[in-house]
Amino acid sequence: MAVDELDTRILRLLIEQPRTSVREYARILGIARGTLQARIDRLERDGVITGTGPVLSPAALGHPVLAFVHIEVTQGHLDEVGDELAEVPEIVEAFSITGGGDLLTRVVARDNGHLEDVIQRLINLPGVVRTRTEMALRERVPHRMLPLVESVGRGARAAR
Repeated sequence: MAVDELDTRILRLLIEQPRTSVREYARILGIARGTLQARIDRLERDGVITGTGPVLSPAALGHPVLAFVHIEVTQGHLDEVGDELAEVPEIVEAFSITGGGDLLTRVVARDNGHLEDVIQRLINLPGVVRTRTEMALRERVPHRMLPLVESVGRGARAAR
């Protein structure tokens, strides 16, 4: 999927000013509203834009503890374990991985005791062989996409 300079400018606005109207975005960019909407629709259709909802803070929801739990799974049971992980509300992300383990989950908890309870739940899932937990101490680089968008935009300009 090719992202050009205008797409990059649109994505920057969507990231920096997510609650602005399409009409205002078009005014800021100096383009027709229909052009902007067509670009946004294409970016959504192509999977560049994957959501528009609010970003929530687990800590503000009473779950300030963050841990990454590596899960080793019995061979042939990855899908079943993945389905079971989807039933655990404290798991906010899960990925199949290479290296040490089969799955990597991002887990939030109210406190260390609650985290232990969640880990025990994971250990008891059919197909789970073992887990390894790493606790996050402090976020050093918050989730971000703008630097990547800008890099892709620079690449698009250089290719012209």
